[in-house]
Amino acid sequence: MTSLLGIHSLSKSFGTQKLFENISFNICSGDKIGLLGPNGAGKTTLLKIIMDLEQADEGNISRKKSLRLGYASQSPEFASLSLEEILVQDMKDPSDPNLRTRARIILGKMQFSDPNQNASVLSGGRKKRLDIARALMHEPDLLILDEPTNHLDLEGIIWLEKFLSKENISYILVSHDRYFLDKTVNKIVEINHCYPEGIFVSGGNFSEFLVQKKDFLEAQAQRQKGLASTVRQEIEWLRKSPKARTTKSQSRVKNAHKLIEELSEIKQRNRVSKVDVDFSASERETRKLLIANNLSKTLGGKELFKGVNLTLSPGSRLGIVGKNGTGKTTLLKILAKQLAQDMGTVKYAEDLRLVYFDQHREKINPNIPLREALSPVGDTVIYNGKPIHVNGWAQKFLFSSDRLELPVRCLSGGERARILIAKLMLEPADILFLDEPTNDLDIQTLEVIEESLNEFPGAIVLISHDRCMMDRVCTQILGLGEGEGGNLYADYRQWELATEENNKKNKDKLTEKEPGRQTNDRSLKKLSYNEQRELAGMEKTLTENEELLASLADQLENCSDPEKSLELYKLLAEAEEKMEKNFLRWEELTNRSGGL
Repeated sequence: MTSLLGIHSLSKSFGTQKLFENISFNICSGDKIGLLGPNGAGKTTLLKIIMDLEQADEGNISRKKSLRLGYASQSPEFASLSLEEILVQDMKDPSDPNLRTRARIILGKMQFSDPNQNASVLSGGRKKRLDIARALMHEPDLLILDEPTNHLDLEGIIWLEKFLSKENISYILVSHDRYFLDKTVNKIVEINHCYPEGIFVSGGNFSEFLVQKKDFLEAQAQRQKGLASTVRQEIEWLRKSPKARTTKSQSRVKNAHKLIEELSEIKQRNRVSKVDVDFSASERETRKLLIANNLSKTLGGKELFKGVNLTLSPGSRLGIVGKNGTGKTTLLKILAKQLAQDMGTVKYAEDLRLVYFDQHREKINPNIPLREALSPVGDTVIYNGKPIHVNGWAQKFLFSSDRLELPVRCLSGGERARILIAKLMLEPADILFLDEPTNDLDIQTLEVIEESLNEFPGAIVLISHDRCMMDRVCTQILGLGEGEGGNLYADYRQWELATEENNKKNKDKLTEKEPGRQTNDRSLKKLSYNEQRELAGMEKTLTENEELLASLADQLENCSDPEKSLELYKLLAEAEEKMEKNFLRWEELTNRSGGL
C-alpha cells in the first residue's frame, strides 16, 4: 500500500496540559482509520495539525507528493450562500462549469435536492453533510472527518455508514459512536498515556480493537507483576550487600535503578482513571411517576404526532427514536413541562422532581476558570446533601487541581461536556430527560454514564443517536413517525427492522404505481403479443440509452459555457432516470418470459 502521510515523533501541549508526546504512525492508501482517545487527548488538535491549521511543538509530518486533503470540522458554520456556492467558493476557479457540475453531483450524493438552498439555515445534521460535501469537492486522497455523526439523526448515521462503505477513499475520523466505528473502519489508532509510546495501532474494526487492547493491557499488567518481583529482589540486594557499592557491581546497581524507573512508569500507565458519575435521585417510592394520555402536537402547520400514550414508573428506561422532524425533542419537552401539548393530558406524581438535559446545552462562559464552571458559588458544592470541596469535585470528573484556574475556552469539547454532566449530577431527580447527552464524550466516559443510568432508581427518557447506549440503557423504545401515536418496541433493533419493513412496503406501493410496472397478479401472467414485441426491442433501446449517456458525458467534459453545462447536466440526469426505468422494465419482461 502507498504511504499517504507519516506522523513522526509529534508532540503538542497547551500550557501545562500535555496532549500527546512523541507519537508516530502512518496512513496508507486504503486505510479507513478511527482515531480514539480520552477527552483532552488531542484528537481534534492532531487533525488540525495534519491540515496545517495548528502547529506541533515537536516532530513533523511527511506527505506524499501532491497529496490532496479534504477536511470536515466538528462544528461547521456557513455563510448565507447557496449550497452550490459554498462548494465552489474555495476552489481555484469558482466559475468553472465543470466544478459546478461536480458540485451538483456531490450534493445529490449527500441527498440535497435543491442546490440553491441557503446554507446558513440548514439544521446541524445537514450542515454536517454539506461540510463533508465541501471536503469531497477537493477530490481528496485522504478525507479527514472530526465527529461526523454529531448532530445526525439515526437515519443520517446509517446513511453515512453506507456512503463511506461505498466510496473508494481513504480517511481518518474521530468518533465515539461504537456501532459506527464497527461498520466504517479497518484500523484503530488510540492516543492514550496508558501505552508505552502514547499510542496504540490495531488492525480491524472497533470490536477487534477492544480484544487487542485487552490483550495488550493484560500483558502489560503481567509485566508489572513480574517487574515488581524483580525490583523487590534487587532492592533487597542493595540493602544487604555492601559489595553493591564496589566498582564491580556498579552495572547491577544501574540496572536496578532502571528497573525501578520502569516499574514506576508502568504503574502510571496501568493506573486507569474513570469519571465518577452518580446521578442524584430522590427516595421516592411512588409506583407511577408520570402518565401521558393521547398527546398530540402540531408545529408550523405540521402534525408531529398524535395519540401518544405512555406511563413512567421508577426503573422505566424509555428511548425515543425517529427521523428528524418527527417531534422527538418536542415530545421530551412536553413530558418535562417545558412545552405545552395541543391535546391530551400528562399527570405527574406529587412533588415530582424533573431534570432536563438539553441537546443544545447551556453555553458556558469560555472566559471563566474551570473552578467557577464546576462550582459557581464558593469553593464547595452540595452533593447528596453533603459539601464537597471543588478540588475533590473536579477529580471526580478527571480534572486535576492544577487545571482549576484554566479558562474554559482551553478545554476540549468532551471536557466541557463533563462540566455539564457535573452540573446535572447536582440536581436530585425522579425522572431524567436526556436529549442527546453523549455528544463529545469519550468512549470510556460513555460506558461509565451507561452504568450510572442503569443504576439510577428513577425513570429515564432518552433521545440519542448512540445506538450502543440505546441498546444498553433502554428497556423500551418509542418510535415516532411510523404510526399516529408512535409504536412501542422492545429494543432499538426491533424498531430498526420495523422501519425497514415499512420503507419496503412504501417502496413497493410506489413501484406498483410507476408507468410500465405491473402488479404482482399481472406479473404471474405470460407475456402478451405486444409485450413480446416490446421485449424484442428493449436491447436496442438500452443500447441507444447508453450511447446518449456517453454523448452527454463527453459534451459536459468539453463544455466551457456555464449555462450550457447546466442544461447538459439536466439532460444527463433525465437520461439516467430513463435508462433506469427501461432497465427495470427489461428485467421484469425477461423474468416473466423465463429468460433469467
